[in-house]
Amino acid sequence: MVRVNINLLMSLLMLVGIVPAVSAADGNPVKGQSLTSTCVACHGKDGNSIAGSFPNIAGQGENYLYKQMTEIQSGVRAAPLMAGILDNMSDQDLKDLAAYYAGQTAAAGAAKADLAAQGEEIYRAGIARKQIAACTACHSPTGQGNDPAGFPALKGQWPEYTIAQLKAFRSGERMNDGDSKMMRLITLDMSDPEIEAVASYLRGLR
Repeated sequence: MVRVNINLLMSLLMLVGIVPAVSAADGNPVKGQSLTSTCVACHGKDGNSIAGSFPNIAGQGENYLYKQMTEIQSGVRAAPLMAGILDNMSDQDLKDLAAYYAGQTAAAGAAKADLAAQGEEIYRAGIARKQIAACTACHSPTGQGNDPAGFPALKGQWPEYTIAQLKAFRSGERMNDGDSKMMRLITLDMSDPEIEAVASYLRGLR
């Protein structure tokens, strides 16, 4: 009799976008907008933050936003700057917030000229000598992500925030990439200059 590893099967299905990591499909963006008063200071009025230490969440995938908020709320993902912000919100509140921000338009940025070529090469081709896969496989050639599979949009993101998250995955401080440890494995052998280059490239990706 063939035994099926359910966790592996689910991971593979999520990877190709057949099974979503989470579902926020019943979120109400109108109600979500009414809950944003505590979000504006860091993430801006429409989800485009004014400082690189806070992520742009406008246009981010609805499922991805919901997953991150539930994991921050439960403590699965450590996010000191979000401490207490989500504590009194219901599961429906989180779905509504995710729906609102997913419907906003992400701001565009620009890559540093001296980092653009290296960043593009890493994003589109990976780093073969280190066996690091191309980012496009999960995050799409345009950086819009794959929300049904739970992979976030990266285009236009602040380099400071992207660098911080990649380094957090690399150190193991951030661990909410699932049993596959996908991001922890990808970043394990990335150098600081390589992380900086791809983060800069993503800022200007359209």
